[in-house]
Amino acid sequence: MNIALFVLFIGARFLLSPRPAATGYGVPAKENGDAAYLTVKGLRDLAYGILGLALLIFAGARAEAWFMLVVALLPLGDTLIVLRHGGTKAVAFGIHFATAVVVLLSAALLFAV
Repeated sequence: MNIALFVLFIGARFLLSPRPAATGYGVPAKENGDAAYLTVKGLRDLAYGILGLALLIFAGARAEAWFMLVVALLPLGDTLIVLRHGGTKAVAFGIHFATAVVVLLSAALLFAV
């Protein structure tokens, strides 16, 4: 459940404080552009956080485990995005790839329940 809450926080941050959130993501937003990217990222993360919580509350651990397995694709994709768009390897692997590993471990633990 903590991961879903964290994803909700990230989504809200992109909607409320988009430029610092983009910098934290690893690909700073251009001063006079990228507004759509920032909004889409925020909405995407909010929706995934809400869906994760709903699955855990209403469908149980096994449904949440499958969801987490699929959701691990997002931080893996984020890793590639950061690397392809000038972000540092430290951010790409230290934040995004590490997040994918944590999500996959969470899925494994949920499958074990």
